[in-house]
Amino acid sequence: MSLYKHIALLVRKEGMSHDEFVDYWQTNHTPIARDIEGVVKYSTVQPVTPEAAEFDGLAELYFEDLDALHDALGSEGSRDYDPAKGKAKEAREDVHETPSESREPTGIYDSGDVDNFLDIEKRPRFIGEVVVQRDDVDGDTDGLYKHSAFLVRKDGMTHEEFVDHWQNNHTPIAREIEGVVKYDTILPTNPEQAEFDGVAELYFEDLDALHDALGSEGSRDYDPAKGKAKEAREDVNNFLAIGERPRFIGKETVQKDSR
Repeated sequence: MSLYKHIALLVRKEGMSHDEFVDYWQTNHTPIARDIEGVVKYSTVQPVTPEAAEFDGLAELYFEDLDALHDALGSEGSRDYDPAKGKAKEAREDVHETPSESREPTGIYDSGDVDNFLDIEKRPRFIGEVVVQRDDVDGDTDGLYKHSAFLVRKDGMTHEEFVDHWQNNHTPIAREIEGVVKYDTILPTNPEQAEFDGVAELYFEDLDALHDALGSEGSRDYDPAKGKAKEAREDVNNFLAIGERPRFIGKETVQKDSR
C-alpha cells in the first residue's frame, strides 16, 4: 500500500531555546497534530545533536492517499498552506499567537499573526509518495535513529533525470549500507512546487550503527570511510548538489500509527 507523507522541517522562533521549543512542540502541538483527520501515522524526530542540526525537528504526517492529505491540509503549495477545517486548522492556528487588536499586521502569514513556536519562513515542507526500498522492522520505526537527506539535483539535470539516476543507480547501493534496517525514498507529488527533488531516509537501530556506517555526525559534510556508504557517497556527485542538500540525524518517536 502506498502512503503519502507531509514532512515539516521545523525551526524554532527567534528568542526560544531548543529545549523550550521541544517542550512546546511535544506538549502543546503534538496532541493536536496527531488527531488531524486522515492521518494514519504521525512521527516526530528530534535531533540527536541539536547544536549541529540544521533544524530543531521533523514532523511527519502519513496519509493513505493524496486526496486525504490535501483534504486535511489544504493547498499543496510549498510553504504557505491554510487548512480550512478540523484539527489541521487548529494545529495551523497553534503555530501562531493571535495578534492583539492594537497591533498592525506585519508579516506575510495569517494577516499579522506572529510565530508561536516556529519560524515559518525558515520551515520548509515536503509532500511526497513513500517508496519502501528496504524494511527489516515490519514498518515499526518507533525509537529508531534516522538519517534524512533532503535531496536537490545538480545544475543542468532535470528532475526526471535526477529521479532516474537516484532510483536506478544510487538506491541499490544505499539500501545495502551496513546497519540499515529500513530505507525509504520519497518522491514529490508535485515536483514543480517542491523545495526538494526527493527525500532519502535511512533507519538504524542505534546511533553507534548510524555513525559507524555514515561517518561524521556533522550536518552536511560527512565522509564515510568504508563499505556501501562510501560507495554511495562517491556516487552523489553524479546527481546531487551537495551544498544545497540539508541532512538531519534524529531519533524517531511514533506518536500515532493506525495502519
